[in-house]
Amino acid sequence: MEVRNAPEKLFVTEFPDLMPPTLVTRDRDEIKAFRAAHGDIVMKPLFGHGGAAVFALSPRDVNFGSLYDLFAATFKEPWVVQKYLPEVAKGDKRIILVDGEFAGAVNRVPQEDDLRSNMVRGGVAAATDLTAREREICERLGPALRARGLLFAGIDVIDGYLTEINVTSPTGIRTIQRLGGPDIAAMIWDAISAKVANPAVTG
Repeated sequence: MEVRNAPEKLFVTEFPDLMPPTLVTRDRDEIKAFRAAHGDIVMKPLFGHGGAAVFALSPRDVNFGSLYDLFAATFKEPWVVQKYLPEVAKGDKRIILVDGEFAGAVNRVPQEDDLRSNMVRGGVAAATDLTAREREICERLGPALRARGLLFAGIDVIDGYLTEINVTSPTGIRTIQRLGGPDIAAMIWDAISAKVANPAVTG
């Protein structure tokens, strides 16, 4: 139930101080005002996944009106509008947490001609370590994940900003192991086994 109650792009809004400026809306005037305030922006459907339908727009991009119309006709849900983070060109870090604790990470670097770093969209995986800021983010999220019983989560961090908390089907554990990291799948099953053996223990 908690997986259902924690959509990737909504659960994250419980931590606004960790995020880049973000708006969730379908209102054209609100998006225009946000764009005027923040310059380059990213638009994506609230329930999208895998980098599908993610667009970057500059302050004077003449495609905004047509893109707004396309989104309005295609998606019933609101859209996520965020300040564009140019450091995404250096990578979008996927960090895996198991029972609220850091387990491993991979940096996903987008192709030169693409905004999206998702590996399914051509992002190149690279081994990585956590920065102090990223460790702080993990420590902030851990208690909330454990309280919801979300044992397996993958968070996305760009330039020290938290952008998503993925709980439906987090990817990256095989890639992390292939790059020399830990066997996170085994860590997940060990955590599940421990909870089954001690059902009264919740975190």
